[in-house]
Amino acid sequence: MVFGIAAVISVLAAAVPVTQERLTRFATLVDLSVTAANARQVIDHFADLRRWRLIALIIAAPLTCFTNDPFYLVLGWCSVSILRDVRLPTRVPHTHDDAKIYRGVWLLGLGGAVVAGVYLLTDQGVSPTRLAHAVIVIVVAAAVPLAARNLTARPTPEASDETTQAESAIRRWSVRNLYLAGTAVVLSGALLTPGQPQSELPEYSMPRSFPEHMAVFTTVNEFKGPTCPWFDQMDDPCRSWLVNKQPFPQAAPYVIGKGGAPQRAPFVRSPDKKAVVYLDRHDRRMVYQDTEGIHHLTGSLADTEVPTPTFARQGRYVALAKDGAQITDTKNWTTVSIPGARQVHDLNESGIVVTTASQVLVLDRRGKTRMSLPLRKIKDAPEDTYHLRPDGRRFVVIRSREMGVETFNPETGRRVSSVIPTFPGDDYLDIGLGWSKRGPFLVRGYESERVYYLDLATGKLWRRER
Repeated sequence: MVFGIAAVISVLAAAVPVTQERLTRFATLVDLSVTAANARQVIDHFADLRRWRLIALIIAAPLTCFTNDPFYLVLGWCSVSILRDVRLPTRVPHTHDDAKIYRGVWLLGLGGAVVAGVYLLTDQGVSPTRLAHAVIVIVVAAAVPLAARNLTARPTPEASDETTQAESAIRRWSVRNLYLAGTAVVLSGALLTPGQPQSELPEYSMPRSFPEHMAVFTTVNEFKGPTCPWFDQMDDPCRSWLVNKQPFPQAAPYVIGKGGAPQRAPFVRSPDKKAVVYLDRHDRRMVYQDTEGIHHLTGSLADTEVPTPTFARQGRYVALAKDGAQITDTKNWTTVSIPGARQVHDLNESGIVVTTASQVLVLDRRGKTRMSLPLRKIKDAPEDTYHLRPDGRRFVVIRSREMGVETFNPETGRRVSSVIPTFPGDDYLDIGLGWSKRGPFLVRGYESERVYYLDLATGKLWRRER
């Protein structure tokens, strides 16, 4: 919406006719005496510039709205000053003193754009948007010197004095606009990125106090879902979630999925029992609640948009996953969004493990992909599980069908080991429990439910000391 308004304003600004004030300002800045002999020459130059800029913006404005990318609006406004003079010069170039200043600005801007572009490509990876920006910046970087050589060529000696002065003034003016336009394009190409669709902003900054109708708690010792059928009377006690055996009326009891039967609304307790996340019954927001108050994690949601919440690291992080994931740090209320993620499997200070429709991704804490694996989908087999070491140096996949354990190096994506642990007797691998405080990886047997240390390189098991 914002970029659409900006595009309309830019087109309207380009459509404004050339005014006498603009011509007067031009003559003052370049120290030109406008006479009857050269007035038409000056007017035609600005009229032609206005006409081609308007055409460029009419093309760029829909592209800006479609891609939500402001870079194309900058390109549409500046491209005429760059491209209209791109041709080999027919005369010997002569650089004016004032042109050297703008050329210095251009070189500084180009250098800054290269540094910023390389950093962003390295830090955030290559995307179609950044690739398109890079191609355009390279084209502009090549076009500006060609146009500058042509513009700094001396006027034709056959022209009259007044015409020569006007031609020289227009060239100096065009050189200035050329370098400034080129600088604007390369810097915006490196720094501007598409905007995100606007949505209702969560209220992260301060916890909201509890309204009178809301239930509160200190520690959630136990909780129980609603037991009434979803179509019964709304105010029946059995239609509420129970926290410490008391009704928790602010939490929605059910959600109705698209084409499916009603299901219980999401409600999860943190591992330390100090907080819960649920769907608000009235405003349909996902809410984090602890003893200090409530925090809205999302805007109002339709039932088909309600995500699955999970806690990580003793309740510090809350992950909401649906078609994309949002991870919130409950200490500072900052968030990381991961497009396409359908489930968050592990999360620590070093990274995040998620699955999409087709891949398993290991990401750093800013959401940049470190490594990926194909997502296995085997009918009638339990899903594989995933664990990232706290220092981020190893990634473990528990292959449920083979009862094997594979270890990867996230820096290279290379598999470093694959073992099948042999449990005593008839016991076999149940689940992985992550890394112990002492260092080794922990696994649990299915039949005995005993916990063992596992050597990821050899598959050797030994009992955990109590």
